[in-house]
Amino acid sequence: MHKINVVCVGKLKDRFFVDAAEEYRKRLTRFAEVTIRELPERRTLEEEGQAILRELRGYKIALAVEGKMCSSEALAADLRALTDAGKEITFVIGSSCGLCPAVKQACDRLLSFSPMTFPHRLMRVMLLEQVYRAFMINAGAEYHK
Repeated sequence: MHKINVVCVGKLKDRFFVDAAEEYRKRLTRFAEVTIRELPERRTLEEEGQAILRELRGYKIALAVEGKMCSSEALAADLRALTDAGKEITFVIGSSCGLCPAVKQACDRLLSFSPMTFPHRLMRVMLLEQVYRAFMINAGAEYHK
């Protein structure tokens, strides 16, 4: 079974974000073992970065506004290539202050969903939905339209 990790700074508190993230995590278990590691917010980005660096595994993808944007189909193709190669994948979502440069440098890829800024709590739901969509595309399922 494939292994997907999501390392994120901050805890989901709003019930609707918790429910949405859990729904997509649950759907993903059909395709992969999904681990979500919530790290506490720290006083500085550097402190958060040190905590994140300790959690990084496999192929590392940081969500960053300056990263490369791609379509859902392109993300699906990338995830297929990684999982076919037996790679564990770790996605990183920083705090509302972003990610420290050391984390970005340690990652294999920077991924941007948009040049717009999103709340990091919403970003977790968006990421899980897109990863689920990618697996559904790769499975040839009806979900993606």
